[in-house]
Amino acid sequence: MSDLLDGPVEAAAGLSVHGADTVDRSAPASTRDALVSAGVPAKLAAKDPTLWGPDAQAEAQVRLGWVDTWRQSRELLPQLAELRAELADLDHVVLAGMGGSSLAPEVIARTLGKSLTVLDTTDPGQVRAALADRLERTVVVVASKSGSTVETDSHRRAYWQAFLDAGLSEAEAGRHFVIVTDPGSPLADTAAEMGAFTVLADPNVGGRYSALTAFGMVPAALIGVEVAELLDEAEALAGSFGADRDNPGLALGAALGAAATMGRDKVALVSDGTGIEGLGDWAEQLIAESTGKAGIGILPVVVESPQSPGATGADVLTVSYGGALTAGAVPGGGATPDVAVNGSLGAQFMTWEYATAIAGVVLGIDPFNQPNVTESKENTNKILASGPPAERPSFTDGAIEVYAPDGAPGDLVGALRWLLDGLGAEGYLAAMAYLDRFADAEAARLRPLLAAAGGRPVTFGWGPRFLHSTGQYHKGGPQVGSYLQLTGSVGDDLPVPGKPYTFGQLQAAQAAGDRQALAGRQRPVLRLHLTDRAAGVAQLLDAAGRLST
Repeated sequence: MSDLLDGPVEAAAGLSVHGADTVDRSAPASTRDALVSAGVPAKLAAKDPTLWGPDAQAEAQVRLGWVDTWRQSRELLPQLAELRAELADLDHVVLAGMGGSSLAPEVIARTLGKSLTVLDTTDPGQVRAALADRLERTVVVVASKSGSTVETDSHRRAYWQAFLDAGLSEAEAGRHFVIVTDPGSPLADTAAEMGAFTVLADPNVGGRYSALTAFGMVPAALIGVEVAELLDEAEALAGSFGADRDNPGLALGAALGAAATMGRDKVALVSDGTGIEGLGDWAEQLIAESTGKAGIGILPVVVESPQSPGATGADVLTVSYGGALTAGAVPGGGATPDVAVNGSLGAQFMTWEYATAIAGVVLGIDPFNQPNVTESKENTNKILASGPPAERPSFTDGAIEVYAPDGAPGDLVGALRWLLDGLGAEGYLAAMAYLDRFADAEAARLRPLLAAAGGRPVTFGWGPRFLHSTGQYHKGGPQVGSYLQLTGSVGDDLPVPGKPYTFGQLQAAQAAGDRQALAGRQRPVLRLHLTDRAAGVAQLLDAAGRLST
């Protein structure tokens, strides 16, 4: 890392980007110089919707509010202060939201050491555990831009019923909800019927760019974050957006774009341990959903530490992130990243959003749409209506039922090796766990084991959360992925009030719907169903560990 600190740096408002210029200059021609010659920085600062081509112009016209999002967010501050005072007795904050509605608040809470329960799952065990936790002191932030997100609606229904079952009247139950949504959404009407507090978000900001809008600010304020400070940090950095030099967002975006055009289209995101927690998970959605379409894109790979397998590679750009970084406080160990991004949290959000939009210019794609996200949703709805497809396991190994494509070996270790061996020189493996990300947290240890065994980039996502993130890249990006899906038996299911299905049935339908979408692209999908979750996870980790021996 010390060599990186001695290299080229671009800084503004306390945020620095090290190494980006070196990446850019390794290209046949400077991507950054081309962007500057075309006036891109000034055009983006002025919210010019023509930057991404005529096909993207209509979408961009209504999706550039994030460029100066602090202006509208500052108008929320009196309302947020009033809301926090009104709900001071409800000190357990639950955020029911998916993707862009939940990832940034989780980063804010982790980085600033605040308590926030994020409910972004349909796993009945995880939902049940949340419902049982301090219900009488709970305020539920229901966040959905469209107002029709099935997971979020299901969470709202479950909590509403739980409050009524606890003896609250409907008026009393309504006080336990804060609804964050766009003006005119169906959820805004539902909020009025519930008697819930409502905060309307900026409709000119897409979900994954909404970190500093109401979607990020409402839950942050309720858990005690001084959100005005985040806005101050963002505003200070945004002064660099139109500049040709001393513009860290431009430097990072040019490096991401230049690397991708030279074949380094995977980005390893790794914390350097200097105080920003979980930013990789947020940036993963931002980058994957913004760039993964039309058969191209940048695949973000969140790695556990600088020492973890997958942090480097021939087609990988390694980017570290963290708080303030000085030569006297350089994290030790691990590979030196290609690029380091360091600064305050509000400035980090703005830098990555700006850089992703710049990368979209370089790649020639619309960074604001998500054309393939609805595919798995539509499959899920069909399965919920008609019932799950009839499937029989290829074989059973202990606590794991294996559903394998034709040609796969008939043992667990062999099937995993077969999947890894099929990746080739450009492929990646996505491990997708439709499980409880707390009770089954050990499953995440699978990622570095598979990365070490296969020598290729491996991502890990909790379902259905990743459907609102890397799910777009899986279907719209380069068709070089292979997929390992994990599902688990449900011992104690939970009904979705007012719906003809349970959380377990919804979770199973989402997994099956995504399998259909992936298999329809002729990509290998290996499904492992854990008949006993704890035993199955332990068995799977053992099998993955044996791949490298």
